[in-house]
Amino acid sequence: MAKLLVVEDDRMFAELIRHALREEGHLVDVATDCAEARATTSEHAYDGILLDVSLPDGSGLTLARELRQEGSETPILMITGNDGKRDVVQGLDAGADDYLTKPLDDEILKARVRALVRRREPRGIETLSFGGIVIDRAMRRATIDGHRVALAPREFTLLAFLVQHAEQIVTRSELLEKVWDLTLDPGSNVVDVHVARLRGKLREHHAKPTLVTVRGTGYVLTLGPSEE
Repeated sequence: MAKLLVVEDDRMFAELIRHALREEGHLVDVATDCAEARATTSEHAYDGILLDVSLPDGSGLTLARELRQEGSETPILMITGNDGKRDVVQGLDAGADDYLTKPLDDEILKARVRALVRRREPRGIETLSFGGIVIDRAMRRATIDGHRVALAPREFTLLAFLVQHAEQIVTRSELLEKVWDLTLDPGSNVVDVHVARLRGKLREHHAKPTLVTVRGTGYVLTLGPSEE
């Protein structure tokens, strides 16, 4: 799970990108021009920036160059409708780490973003483990005692977050924010449904850790007894 910024003035196109990346479990903000992107990056730390070359108030190339001059090491994926060699060279020279041309293929986009985020992550945090559960975030693969577990994208993100915070109680609000990218409770049982499904898969694979509901508080992935 990564926190990403999409800088794109076409709101419909930006929402398509946001939707595709949220399916991967990422948290995604959108800025529609250079000024908004500058303000957002000054307030928040991102694991990656997807930056359109042509923006209403300036060039994405200029923005990328300015971010690098300011010392930002956040990986940048340039997006443009131009696929000429010169445009690619200009983007990379401006400080971009990778380059994609429109129209975007969802699977290629997701793979490029995974590669982009790996450049940001320090060595050693791509794999999480607890009680026989191993999460490979680079490959988006989960195993229990060496056996592959089939998980939907949101279930994978949920399990990764729980493993990362094993033996700690995580609240419903934390899960909504970190797994679903929601700051307000939508009033649905989306968390409960996904927790129930994930708990069933852990039991199906005879996982040593159990996913326990702590009444009135949240959930805990634990190897020991926990009061519900």
